[in-house]
Amino acid sequence: MRVGFYGSSARRRVLAVCVLGVIAFALSACGGITPDDDGKKVVLTTFTVLADMARNVAGEHLRVESITKVGAEIHGYEPTPGDIKKAAKADLILDNGLNLEAWFSQFVADLEVPHAVVSEGVAPMDISEDAYRGKPNPHAWMSPVNAQIYVDNMVRAFTDLDPEHAEAYRANGDAYKTRLGAVRDDLVAAVNTLPAGQRALVTCEGAFSYLARDAGLTEKYIWPVNAEQQATPQQIGSTIDFVRQRGVPAVFCESTVSDAPMQRVVEASGARFGGVLYVDSLSEADGPVPTYLDLIRHDANTIATALAGVPR
Repeated sequence: MRVGFYGSSARRRVLAVCVLGVIAFALSACGGITPDDDGKKVVLTTFTVLADMARNVAGEHLRVESITKVGAEIHGYEPTPGDIKKAAKADLILDNGLNLEAWFSQFVADLEVPHAVVSEGVAPMDISEDAYRGKPNPHAWMSPVNAQIYVDNMVRAFTDLDPEHAEAYRANGDAYKTRLGAVRDDLVAAVNTLPAGQRALVTCEGAFSYLARDAGLTEKYIWPVNAEQQATPQQIGSTIDFVRQRGVPAVFCESTVSDAPMQRVVEASGARFGGVLYVDSLSEADGPVPTYLDLIRHDANTIATALAGVPR
């Protein structure tokens, strides 16, 4: 009998068990297997902001996870094999839509998992510049008013997924929408304290169109949507001219991109760098924006304080 590397059939069985154990460990590490499975149906969102919204609607009845991690830039995200394994095990996937997740259609092409577009029903604002002209601005969640539409879509999707707890999802959604309305009121009140001439929001990416509309701010950005080619000399020059002509006291940049282009605007215009704003990602639990409501409050306070000339 030829033994070779594997030896007897008993040794082969032991080796097989070991190999399967290593594979299981690897899949768990990259998200393919969730060791703390609690038996709840799994809702998978494309980024952390949607995950937080969904948890507020789901309450204790669903387990909500995000494909992307805290701090990830969502536009050009490249899914990993672990992401795909994780998605294959989900019961429902939520995506933003409005061309935000350019990678999403290919990501779910071979998955037999239902998904819902949470921006459905939102009136999109079109991008007005560059190659993206005429396409919808995807950052609709930056309006707490639009976020209420997101919540309604989540309530419907969760009810279809788990009809037994439909009443809980509706009640959770109503309560969360009340809190969203209060945050919107606070946002408007904060901006209304500014002199009319200082109500301009200058950022790196054009991610604040919906928030600016809600708050009554004039928006200016360096580039419209995050992409590989960013911050051309023409874009920076146009932003510098805008800041100088309007006497804008402070400018801002998002947490998921480099602020180097905006620092050039600061140097050339004399405006202050007003702070970091959050859009595509929440922070860690001990950070400044662990929830979506915290994100909107943080951005509103940062904008109003800097434009009012209050030192940070």
